[in-house]
Amino acid sequence: MQTVIPRLYASAPESLPFAPSLDIHAFLLQRDRGNLLVYSFGELEAEAQDIEELGGVTRRYLNHRHEAGFASEQNIGPLFVHENERKSVASKLGVEGTFSDRHVIDDDFEIIPTPGHTSGATCFLWDNGEHRALFTGDTVYLDEGEWITAVLESSDRAAYIESLELMRELDFDVLVPWAATGGGPVHATTDRSDARRRIEAILQRIKAGEDR
Repeated sequence: MQTVIPRLYASAPESLPFAPSLDIHAFLLQRDRGNLLVYSFGELEAEAQDIEELGGVTRRYLNHRHEAGFASEQNIGPLFVHENERKSVASKLGVEGTFSDRHVIDDDFEIIPTPGHTSGATCFLWDNGEHRALFTGDTVYLDEGEWITAVLESSDRAAYIESLELMRELDFDVLVPWAATGGGPVHATTDRSDARRRIEAILQRIKAGEDR
């Protein structure tokens, strides 16, 4: 696994079959109170030794149910998803537990439901002591470095707008989506002002009826 920022590691890239210009990654958060794995990935077996050397995984989180279609069959840590995603995810992967409300684990990892892309889409905000990284799944992803959304026919546009408005107020300096343009950065560094500007630009597009 490759270092992204201190104590955050990315798996090797895997191309999305329906969007081959995009790569997906899983991310290992190395923490004193137990490592976390965020997002799914099909080839985690190849990363298993690195994961063990970094301390293993105590919990695994998905941003939304679509990830289950690209998940490794290897059981790497107990899996947690939003309650609205349980049924779909459990048809493919074992689910250890669910959540429905915003809350913080161990004072450094915040679970923030952000419905819209799917009904149970959830962001995760991690403070590693040096950076505050926001994991946005497909709610916001990177396309040639630009912050883009994915409003699908099945998405709830009104809920998506409310979630983006919530995200606009969050304090973070690293954006870590599930998908990013292949060959490019897997994350984006930012600051409070820049993040607000970028998310506001997304909001204006989505309110105008655009999907990205």
